Amino acid sequence: MRVLVGLGVVATLLCTTPLAAQTTAVPLAEPAPIAELVKAVDIPYEDFTLKNGLRVIVHTDRKAPIVAVSVWYHIGSKDEPAGKTGFAHLFEHLMFYGSENNDGVFFKKLDSIGATQLNGTTWFDRTNYFENVPTPALELALFVESDRMGYLLGAVTQEKLDAQRGVVQNEKRQGDNAPLGLTQYATLKALFPEGHPYRHSTIGSMADLDAASMDDVRSWFRANYGPNNAVVVLAGDIDAAAARPLMERYFGAIPRGPEVKRIPAPVPRWTTTRSETLNDTIPTPRLSRTWTLPGQTDAQSTLADIALTVLAGGASSRLYNDLVRDRKLAVSVNGGAQAYEKVGWGSINVTLAPGADPAAVEALLDAAVSTFLREGPTEDELARVASRAVAGTIRGLEAVGGFGGKAATLAEGALYAGDPGFFKTDLARYAEATPAAVRDAAREWLARGDYRQTVMPGARPAAEESALRAATTAAPAAAPIARVARMPEPAVTGLPVLAAPVIERATLANGMKVALATRDAVPTVRILASFEGGRASDDPARPGLATMAAALMDEGAGGRSATAIAEARERLGASMGAGVGQDRIAVSLDALKPNLDASMALFADMTRRPEFPAAETERVRGQILTGIARELTTPASIAGRLLPAELYGASHPYGLPTTGTVDSVKAIGVAELRAWHARWVRPDNGEFFVVGDITMAELKPLLERHFGDWQPPATPRGLAAVPVASIATSPKIIFVDRPGSPQSYIRGGVLLPLSGRDDPIALQAANSVLGGLTSSRLNTNIRETKNWAYGVGSIVTDPSGQLSLQIVAPVQSDRTGDALAAMIADVAALGSGSRPLTDAERAEAIDGSIRSLPGSFESGNALLGALAKNAVLGRPDDYHARLTDRLQALTTAELNESAKLLSTDHFTWVVVGEAKTVLPQLEKLGLPVEVRTLQ
Repeated sequence: MRVLVGLGVVATLLCTTPLAAQTTAVPLAEPAPIAELVKAVDIPYEDFTLKNGLRVIVHTDRKAPIVAVSVWYHIGSKDEPAGKTGFAHLFEHLMFYGSENNDGVFFKKLDSIGATQLNGTTWFDRTNYFENVPTPALELALFVESDRMGYLLGAVTQEKLDAQRGVVQNEKRQGDNAPLGLTQYATLKALFPEGHPYRHSTIGSMADLDAASMDDVRSWFRANYGPNNAVVVLAGDIDAAAARPLMERYFGAIPRGPEVKRIPAPVPRWTTTRSETLNDTIPTPRLSRTWTLPGQTDAQSTLADIALTVLAGGASSRLYNDLVRDRKLAVSVNGGAQAYEKVGWGSINVTLAPGADPAAVEALLDAAVSTFLREGPTEDELARVASRAVAGTIRGLEAVGGFGGKAATLAEGALYAGDPGFFKTDLARYAEATPAAVRDAAREWLARGDYRQTVMPGARPAAEESALRAATTAAPAAAPIARVARMPEPAVTGLPVLAAPVIERATLANGMKVALATRDAVPTVRILASFEGGRASDDPARPGLATMAAALMDEGAGGRSATAIAEARERLGASMGAGVGQDRIAVSLDALKPNLDASMALFADMTRRPEFPAAETERVRGQILTGIARELTTPASIAGRLLPAELYGASHPYGLPTTGTVDSVKAIGVAELRAWHARWVRPDNGEFFVVGDITMAELKPLLERHFGDWQPPATPRGLAAVPVASIATSPKIIFVDRPGSPQSYIRGGVLLPLSGRDDPIALQAANSVLGGLTSSRLNTNIRETKNWAYGVGSIVTDPSGQLSLQIVAPVQSDRTGDALAAMIADVAALGSGSRPLTDAERAEAIDGSIRSLPGSFESGNALLGALAKNAVLGRPDDYHARLTDRLQALTTAELNESAKLLSTDHFTWVVVGEAKTVLPQLEKLGLPVEVRTLQ
């Protein structure tokens, strides 16, 4: 029986008997047919082409006063000639640092107008630039985008090239420094023969980046950045009638560029298995298998992705069930296909459990692939994969821009397939796939010619390093290019108004409160069951108990096994899970509206009736222990475990390690897990927040059906206590040695004499100037001026309890001491008032915050998070709508007064890096240095 929400069809009633008496799962309503879901996916658009060849696509979405501007150039790393690897990405960086009529940092201008989802990316086939801007700022966004498309070279200097070369090389170091960060290079070399355009990584080689010259910059721009090699998508509060004259005005005069010369990129057809063993700082071995595949417009690519997803893509896949659930030889399995314009590749990755024999797991992999090639998938497996694909697309289409969203979807289809609506074709392939077609595609592409990579724990090889090291070259100055003057920069007038969301409230029969904000942009409903406790629900004697219990809530519940829950979730296209934040325990559901009733039944089982089965508990325990071991080899995670304990204290709720310790996780028993759930996840301790395509008249009966009879157990409910911690009285550095690190990971912090309920908006604004914006003082100094990092930022945390200021800076290892000294000086200058915050900085921070509000609340997830946060901090429903007036009233003097709290005099710094390179630098700073060894 398929349940249509809101049409009065009555679903099967849930069993509400106690856990001990419930042995059989109640059947779920049938999911909506996949074909009906596919029909619901649409992005209406209009398009036109300017005389210079620029294609413009317009999609109208009036849900918020914002417009996504997405500019895609059909040029990427696969188009780089020999000896120029990494150049497409380096050029993307240069495009953010001034054009002839906008000679300044692009981020700074767009930060000030409240742009959100602002970034640029480069990949094998394309380079894109995108930002969501308030509607009044659209013309300014078009002006700056068109200026760098048509009028760039007069503003590019050797100094800018050298600076961005340094930034990009630090981006490469940051990626290489992560565990498994060096494996991608070996994979690409194995998949593609010498000279193939997909053989090298997008980030490129240090040597080629060293060699990039001004002549390269100019030639690359002239050859590849013409309007006829680009697509511009405008999505949001705009229509084609309004867009055409704007695009003509700002882009129409840009001359057409040459036709881009494409390098042939055939799909390699390997016939033999190639194997390689590498070493890295990982806790257990990782096995990978990779195959070459056709490009993304080829239907075979989709069919191969389905095959690999059935084998290894998710919690119900064959290999996950076999290797992780049943045999417990692995802690994770993932797989699928990545499709690019001309080629693709598919992979299966297995992270082994401690003590597992790689050869034995290889044999099981062989057997699973062989069985699939012989028998193919089942109809149910295909339906689950298709439901996940359609549901993921529907969720993505809520956003107008950003890394995903509607603008990117339309642009990608136009660029690679010549069809902005190509996403429909791709979804139809998932929905219409047959077992025979998927089996045949697997036989064609997965039966031979794989690359097998084994990564064993051990000393990692040295990462490639720049011969320049410093961000300067001896290159002769290139002759300047004259600037071309254009029309005046358009002014941005008026501030967009964030309307307070209409919140409906209700109370269930058992007393649980419900808050609903209706959003009908996409047919989804998000539900958050929020319970008091958060990190305070953890046991200081058993840190990690809360995290482990939450992880097990969907690993067997309501008479359903972990596998049955995973399969049902996929059939329904639902996403659900549980987690523990600083202040609340969150159990969440993201459901397609046609499948809401059945999804909510599954969600109720997970929330109300988790069973904590012994077998699943041991499996999850093993996964968490391996995860802890991985954390102790990952720079960011090492700092993330150490710093909170140093700031708050090792037994403070905010200082406990989220995943626990090895000893504590080993000691947690099933009885403790069940007791945690009975104490904290209960109706007298929680409330519901809902955002989505539903009214209260539809929602409340469903919640009553699945939760209304839920009564608290007899045991007392938990009471969260978050004490005030003592603030350190002196600074210090904690150093952790990680040999072979090309970067040092720095994370510093200090406690503040404030809580989240104090609502420190002046302090937050001051921090925007310090390190919260891309144009902040810290990022400008360390990244833009000195080029020692890919990015540096600071944040004032926002729990209900005591706040902290924290700074994060991954910096090149030979500049660790200099970078730390520079950051200390920047914070001290603002906090002491020796370099006070200026009126201009105040205006940028305040205006940017106000103008970004509509874009910040475009997504349902953002609104859901705001509802829950407002409840935790005791804020009214219209808190964010009233922020505009409150922020505008803040003076520069008030921001400077609040900045006095931002002092490094009591900072604790955690530095993770290579001892022989970094320790001598730290010892020169005059701060106490404590060397730690993590166990």
